[in-house]
Amino acid sequence: MEWSIQDIARSAGTTSRTLRHYGAVGLLEPSRIGSNGYRYYDEQALVRLQRILLLRELGLGLPAIAEVLDGQRDSAAALETHLELLEGEQRRIGRQIESVRTTLRKLKGGERLMAEEVFDGFDHTRYEEEVTRRWGADAYKRGDQWWSSLSAAERKAHQQEQRDIAAAFGAALTSGAAPGSAEVQAITGRLHAWLRPAVSSVSAGYFAGLGQLYVDDSRYGFEGATAEFVRDAMKIYAERNLNDQ
Repeated sequence: MEWSIQDIARSAGTTSRTLRHYGAVGLLEPSRIGSNGYRYYDEQALVRLQRILLLRELGLGLPAIAEVLDGQRDSAAALETHLELLEGEQRRIGRQIESVRTTLRKLKGGERLMAEEVFDGFDHTRYEEEVTRRWGADAYKRGDQWWSSLSAAERKAHQQEQRDIAAAFGAALTSGAAPGSAEVQAITGRLHAWLRPAVSSVSAGYFAGLGQLYVDDSRYGFEGATAEFVRDAMKIYAERNLNDQ
């Protein structure tokens, strides 16, 4: 089965011009060009376009998308990775929806608003018991005080950096990069830097242990192969760069 460029553009919510541009840069060639000059796309092209659009959603540019697609030919495996990322994003959006619902309920009921509930996107206090159990009351208190000291804009920027890091890990896994590669270790360094303001000192044991926590508990934003990939990258980073103190 095949579809015309107009059909594909309409179904994908894009334009024929964009699809022609993808063809011009070698990202998405039409399956065939008819005698009338019209471009047609088969099922394989449909799957490739879906992967392109998913990677665009992750913020990748066209050259980076081309590298990812060239690096992993197994479309099913790639889509499984994309699905994990999308499901993680779905959970984050779900938490944000609950935050907005809480704000609306309090506004309508005349209740006092809490800045953490309005701007957080998820209630970080739900992890108080677990953080205290794993790393002690001081660790939770220090992180909570740091978070409370941030402005709304700073919180938003911190959360966006977390999403960007997760997207970068997902793209690296999809491209076939190894956890110990320079590319992935640079992303892991960003994760280490992202953690430091909240926990002050990040030891090798803490960092590697957190990587295992990503595997054990999907609430922290990673699942399946992605979580294992991040764990392995964090373990390597800890061994190479951190002291176990």
